[in-house]
Amino acid sequence: MELRHLTAFVAVAEELHFGRAAKRLQMAQPPLSQQIRQLEKQLGVQLFERNTRSVRLTSAGESFLEPVRTVLDDLDTAVRAAKAAGRGEYGRVTIGFAGASSHETLPQLTRAVRAAHPGLELVMTGQTYANVALSRVADGSLDLGFVRLPVTQPGVAHRVIDEEELICALPSDHQLAQRESVPLAVLAEEPFVSFPANTGSTVRDAMTEACEAAGFNPRVVQEAPDSYTILALVAAGVGVTLTVTSCQHIQQNGLVYRPLAGPPIRRQAALAWRQDNPSAALRAVLAVAEEALPTPVPVERDTDPLD
Repeated sequence: MELRHLTAFVAVAEELHFGRAAKRLQMAQPPLSQQIRQLEKQLGVQLFERNTRSVRLTSAGESFLEPVRTVLDDLDTAVRAAKAAGRGEYGRVTIGFAGASSHETLPQLTRAVRAAHPGLELVMTGQTYANVALSRVADGSLDLGFVRLPVTQPGVAHRVIDEEELICALPSDHQLAQRESVPLAVLAEEPFVSFPANTGSTVRDAMTEACEAAGFNPRVVQEAPDSYTILALVAAGVGVTLTVTSCQHIQQNGLVYRPLAGPPIRRQAALAWRQDNPSAALRAVLAVAEEALPTPVPVERDTDPLD
């Protein structure tokens, strides 16, 4: 069984069209059809049901697809590793991030790292709440984490990369949506949507602290695991929420953002890593991050009611 047969099979399985698959592989259609027939003969099963109008995977083809993808992915990883080792640039860095709030900062970092060190492998772990990411950096299961201050774990270093403000997200037909800013106190009777409690979400913690400082405990009527779902629920009229400015890229019909009245409530985002992590790859990523995600100029925080 040849590698070109497996590559041909995946192309046809994904395109479900021999002409498009041949174009994708930059080859003529007859040789592609011949390779598929040879593969089917070797396996002793039919992989595709095909006629003049359509191409479909058989049950055998569907069962064969994912293992073949795994083989090709593993081979690609091996090839990249060999090339990186030949250039003296090999390694893996595991990164934990929260998702929506890393919408801008994470791509900036990954693009810069891949441009500077194409042999480095970045392994992303999404939906990692900031406090969870911090704990996993501390215990060594992550090399690098997108976190929020404070960072108090012994042996964990950090560098601030962004400063965000807490803002209010409302259904667009909510009466408060007509205001230019929303006083926290007027939300006392509102239903809230937020992250699950006690899961490591610093946004949930900041929301609770801000509401308590305004004299009430937020009444959370529904929880969701990520900002995209939370804001979709707000747009659907389930409740209101407090989020951070880095999530304002999430735009949906029925959703509006409003600043909170009064002094801004700020939260600093940072990269965190273990000081004793010996990984040369991590050091390379941190060096790139110095330029890709520079520390912002400090903002005066004396009026921040949560400090």
